[in-house]
Amino acid sequence: MSERKTDRQRSQKSTSLLGGIISSLDGRYQRQLLLFLLALSLTFIIIPKGGLTPGYHNPGDIAARDIKSPRELLIPDEVLTDRKRQSAEDAVGAFYDYDSEAGVTQVNRLNQLLETGFGAEQSVEAVEQVKVEADSLFGVALTPDEWRTLKKISESKEAVQALRNSLLEILSYQIVNDVKLFQADMKRGIILRDLATDKILTFEGEPSVIDLNTARKRFADALAESRVLPKQQIKTVVSLIDRTIRPNLFFNQSETAHQKKMARDTVTEVLYQVKRGEMIVREGERITDNQVLKLQAMRKIGSDSKNIQTAVGLLFCTLIILYVSDRFASRNIRKYNLNDRDLLFLSTTFVGLFVLIKLAIFVSSALESAFPYIESTSYYYVVPFAVGAMLVRIVLNSEVTVFFAFLAAILVGFLFGNNLFLTFYTFVGSLTAAHWVRHCKERATLYRASFHLSIVNVLTVISIHFLVGHGFDLQLLYKSGFGLLNGFICAVIVIGTIPLIEHLFKYTTDIKLLEMANMHSPVLRELMIQAPGTYHHSVVVGNLVEAAAEEINVNPLLCRVAAYYHDIGKLRKPLYFIENTGGGENRHDKLAPSMSALILMAHLKDGVEIARENKLGDQIINIIRQHHGTALIKFFYDKAKKQVDENVQQVSERDYRYPGPKPQTREAALIMLADAVEAASRTLSDPTPARTLGMVQKIINNIFIDGQLDECELSLKDMHMITKSFARVLGGIFHHRVDYPEPVHKERVTEKKNGNDSNRERATGPSDKNTKVKKSGADDIKRLGMS
Repeated sequence: MSERKTDRQRSQKSTSLLGGIISSLDGRYQRQLLLFLLALSLTFIIIPKGGLTPGYHNPGDIAARDIKSPRELLIPDEVLTDRKRQSAEDAVGAFYDYDSEAGVTQVNRLNQLLETGFGAEQSVEAVEQVKVEADSLFGVALTPDEWRTLKKISESKEAVQALRNSLLEILSYQIVNDVKLFQADMKRGIILRDLATDKILTFEGEPSVIDLNTARKRFADALAESRVLPKQQIKTVVSLIDRTIRPNLFFNQSETAHQKKMARDTVTEVLYQVKRGEMIVREGERITDNQVLKLQAMRKIGSDSKNIQTAVGLLFCTLIILYVSDRFASRNIRKYNLNDRDLLFLSTTFVGLFVLIKLAIFVSSALESAFPYIESTSYYYVVPFAVGAMLVRIVLNSEVTVFFAFLAAILVGFLFGNNLFLTFYTFVGSLTAAHWVRHCKERATLYRASFHLSIVNVLTVISIHFLVGHGFDLQLLYKSGFGLLNGFICAVIVIGTIPLIEHLFKYTTDIKLLEMANMHSPVLRELMIQAPGTYHHSVVVGNLVEAAAEEINVNPLLCRVAAYYHDIGKLRKPLYFIENTGGGENRHDKLAPSMSALILMAHLKDGVEIARENKLGDQIINIIRQHHGTALIKFFYDKAKKQVDENVQQVSERDYRYPGPKPQTREAALIMLADAVEAASRTLSDPTPARTLGMVQKIINNIFIDGQLDECELSLKDMHMITKSFARVLGGIFHHRVDYPEPVHKERVTEKKNGNDSNRERATGPSDKNTKVKKSGADDIKRLGMS
């Protein structure tokens, strides 16, 4: 059997091959994009995880109820953590940098300046260059007195050597700005880094650290002890060094802060564990600081999911399960054949269901504070998880409903913190509710389904309660009551939602079909007036298909309603159809066979237009379009062949076939068979059961041989059961009555002669059949029972 295509896909056959490929790719990507958007929406709804958490408490508050931990918690001890981090930070010493090469470099440059820079034969430019170098070396501008002193010193090698040795002796010390501050840091510990080697130094014994004043004094003493320079030169040189000497050991504040931060960051957070089910606080107790931390941690259980990693993980998990389930069902489940509208409906139902669940969680949180003696987990069982499955089963079919219930149950488990018991509760409840709303034709069906759902909910709640190790207690009573209430809430929500779904997504549910089956609907009333023969034919076809649909397990209500509307296209030209002429003139006698065929074919197009104008739904429209398939209009085809000279022109059979398509569903095929069988049954002169059965078999066999059933799923067994059902219904329609002993009018004549005349109205005899009486339009309406 060729792969079935939707009507929209069939209408695209005339487009180019490239256009068809692009359309196909776009359709596939649209499906994947819709699944991705659905997964993204569900992830956004599920994170942060909804749950019933304790209210806000402060130290000293009185607990209104017992509060237990719903799961194992690792609670950070912020006070102890800060204490440890502060200790680690305090243990880090001050960071000092020591420039061991700075003094040697400065002394070497001074020595070179004194030996080569003060020559007697220098030019003016050279002297100025030496002054610049001297100013750069000392970091200050030399006074004339200092300049003359250095020039005199440079003239004596002994003086130069004495000055050099004194400087080296002083600069060999570690010089700081404030030696007392350094000594205080030494007691707490310091870190000393040699800038020349970038290595950390360790002190061996008492460090040789002096301040600037000590360094200046020792420098002056060293020069005096050398006895090379006169006092005046010593005074001038000491004054110069006082202005130029700098510390070679200095405190590095930024590095100290960095080391302290590293030490603080290496201290991990201190956590203490709370076991699942551990009592956090009991009713009537005064809440302590430690208990406040635990209660705050319980409130932050959901905030863990705000982590982007968790969100991405949940998104991919949701996307994978949606895509894999959809692909498996599409390839392996025959009735899982979703178009874009169905996918959009399922996606909307998923999102709406989880939004409803979140709202129910918020309401339950409010109830928890109002009724603190009820455990928070008890409120889970009142959330209407089964609403989505009920809607899907009413609108689509059982196969899609199982797919929906499976995915919804898993996602509910994610929403409630990977709760396997709620996953089980949701799945069982969804399947139960979906089973009892099949072929929902009235509101009472929804309440019956809610009753069965409530019973199953209670049994499931009791099972879960015992499974987790609890015994008979008051909480079990609360949970069971919530399970009972759950079913009623689901029914109320579904009753209010179904009309909205029918309007938004243009679905035709069984409830909508019941409304359409009302014989006082505008279309059927017009059909009854304008085309009474077609109306009667449609009613009989409805009886035929309803009985057969029950035999082959298809929707009998859909079949009956489709039968009522399948020929509404004849309203446009009712007198061109023989059942509406009332034995009068046949207008086709004056038309060419080809024109007659076109008029007959047009009733399909006209029927589709009327159905769309009256918003009868896609299912009815498709059946109207398909109920003749591509069958041959044999009467006019044979008539055309007789009228045309075979040597001049050939009659094309294609011109006398309905445009199709062939029936795509069992319901459409059933309408086709019943339509042909009912029309043929009018030709039986003596409709005995055997003749009726033979006629039905012949009609169905001819349709089957013509290939009209190739694209639907009717099996040979189905056709055998349909044949027997049609024959049984027709046998009831064309049943025989026993003959009266003598005509009724003769009995009345006898009664008159005997003086037993009753004042009853004379019955119309058989001779009245050919009497033609003209009646007005009002009389016709009265005759049809519409006055």
